[in-house]
Amino acid sequence: MALPDSSAGSLADSHPLRPSAGRERSDRALGSRQLAAMLPDLAGARPAYRHVAQAIGALILDGRIALHVRLPAERELATALDTSRATVTAVYDLLREQGFARSRQGAGTWTDLPEGRSPRRVTRLLGPEDTVIDLARAAPGLPGQALTDALAHIAPQLAEHAHTPGYHPYGLPELRAAIAERFTRRGLATVPEQILVTSGAQHALTLVMGLLCRPGDRVMTENPSYPNALEAMRRAGLRTVPVPVTDTGWDIEVIESTLRQAVPRLAYLIPDFHNPTGCLMPRQQRVRLLRAAQSSGTWLVVDETLADLALDVPRPEPLASHATPGGAGQVITIGSMSKTHWAGLRIGWLRAPARLVTELAGQRVATDMGGSVLDQLLALTLLAQAGELLPNRLDQLREQRAALAAALAEHLPQWSRQLPPGGLSLWVDLGEPIASALAERALDYGVRIEGGAYFATDPGIFEQRLRIPYTLPPDTLREAVRRMARALADGPAPAAAARRSHWVA
Repeated sequence: MALPDSSAGSLADSHPLRPSAGRERSDRALGSRQLAAMLPDLAGARPAYRHVAQAIGALILDGRIALHVRLPAERELATALDTSRATVTAVYDLLREQGFARSRQGAGTWTDLPEGRSPRRVTRLLGPEDTVIDLARAAPGLPGQALTDALAHIAPQLAEHAHTPGYHPYGLPELRAAIAERFTRRGLATVPEQILVTSGAQHALTLVMGLLCRPGDRVMTENPSYPNALEAMRRAGLRTVPVPVTDTGWDIEVIESTLRQAVPRLAYLIPDFHNPTGCLMPRQQRVRLLRAAQSSGTWLVVDETLADLALDVPRPEPLASHATPGGAGQVITIGSMSKTHWAGLRIGWLRAPARLVTELAGQRVATDMGGSVLDQLLALTLLAQAGELLPNRLDQLREQRAALAAALAEHLPQWSRQLPPGGLSLWVDLGEPIASALAERALDYGVRIEGGAYFATDPGIFEQRLRIPYTLPPDTLREAVRRMARALADGPAPAAAARRSHWVA
């Protein structure tokens, strides 16, 4: 059988698959100007050293500053901050006292994690206290009965697999076939050889970056964007080249210009009900994007994790389906069941040229050798039932979206928002840069939420925004809005803002 995209030519011809460079000790240092750019303005801060130390500690917890990297020399940082060396000495002393730094004679000062503390990228995924309404995670649950029925259905199949080694680095053949058929039904002819089953979409993205990129490569990404994807890029040592996504969507001319001038190695985009803005990229822009990426030789990584959650419009076709013949050879489409079904399944996938899938499978074996057979059998059953499960999920989301919008209009009418045509959340404009301060205070009122800066490619922006998911029951969403309104009404924002850094990963 001829594989679609086979006319794209050898991967090594125009895009050699470069191995990731090893981490050297010299790469584990933080420049003084780089650190200074991440820190808040010292004007009026008293005492200044404590203000800087708190900000650095918050950056370490947020993942903006990695662990075990060497901090700048005291004299260099003092110059970059336009302050005295004594102030920086006091900053480093306090960081060591709090456990955020350690020093060794002649080796400098290195970042560390205090005993008993967890990075915020970990705590954000943990369940909140019982009294807290969690608006930090846009992830719906799965009806218990659906999971129970699926488990009963797969029990005989699982027993058959128990007599095999259970390693499937490409994914279960039957699941690969089902995902390929799913793409074909949506308008993009696909065969199983073009599918790699992964442990979620994030795993798929990490595999792709590990194979196609090396530290220092440019990656075009939307701003704002999915925080965990941005964090993966930072950890891979990639340089993000942001293009804006506003309430009205993408500026395709800016994207075309960026691709032409920056010539990024890879571009990561969420064209279907974009996270967090909810925008849907029009067909004409998709065609122009594909053409521009092909001209610049840029690999497109299209995140379709939200594509099935179309609430007011027909489900969009895969972006790669708009490519000219042979033009989809540099498009990698990733998806998962986390947003449509349940994140606890940890089932995702990518669609790519078959040759690239083979190389990615080889890369994958170095980390997990293959996914859980149990989870993949569950995924296969649930995907087969999508015609029954998904309509109910969409009706539920519409009801919850309406409840959230009505509660905001009643209790926080000064906040502006647009109803997205799909997806899981509202991108709310607060009218003033208080998002991090409000998120800090809202926790005292029993609501956990993240400010818009969490979704930014660079620190200090989207402080006037909140992403508010509508994945909870209507009554819970209404109560969450009432609590946030009380938090906003009680006390001035600047007092709370000083308690936590504005920059989160």
